[in-house]
Amino acid sequence: MIGRLTGRLGYRATDHVLIEVGGVGYIVYCSDRTLAALPGVGEAVSLYTDLVVREDLMQLFGFPSLVEKEWHRLLMSVQGVGAKVSLAILGALGPDGVSRAIALGDWASVKAAKGVGPKTAQRIVLDLKDKAPGVMALGGTVAEAMEGPVAASDAVIETPPPARAKPAANGSAQA
Repeated sequence: MIGRLTGRLGYRATDHVLIEVGGVGYIVYCSDRTLAALPGVGEAVSLYTDLVVREDLMQLFGFPSLVEKEWHRLLMSVQGVGAKVSLAILGALGPDGVSRAIALGDWASVKAAKGVGPKTAQRIVLDLKDKAPGVMALGGTVAEAMEGPVAASDAVIETPPPARAKPAANGSAQA
């Protein structure tokens, strides 16, 4: 999988950019918010990516942060939400706005995104309310996460090796 691209911005279109990496140009679809934050053509750029593979197509979607990428993946897990709708929601609300809308059950905010109807917005809020805290915990930057204390799930817990059963004096194994 392609998880991140770092290179030069080749060109910018209305819904995607071309990132040139080592002589190869990658077309990466982005939200309006991400496109607005990218540097000018010819400048260095780095985006986290998600590769979506279907029968007839392979597309890369780009995100400035891991949090936004994870929201994209969670949004796409909801029935009726594809990559373009996910980008529209992230473009309208941003990752913090999506977190807030899910936490508060505010489906009207989600509905404000282009292409999202009221039923889809309600389904998104209901389906993601239990999954959202995991993504909300990613809130900081990657650098902050690397410098912070070790999370409990990342801690190494050493356990002593199991004791070997010693054969009994009469030659039978102990239970």
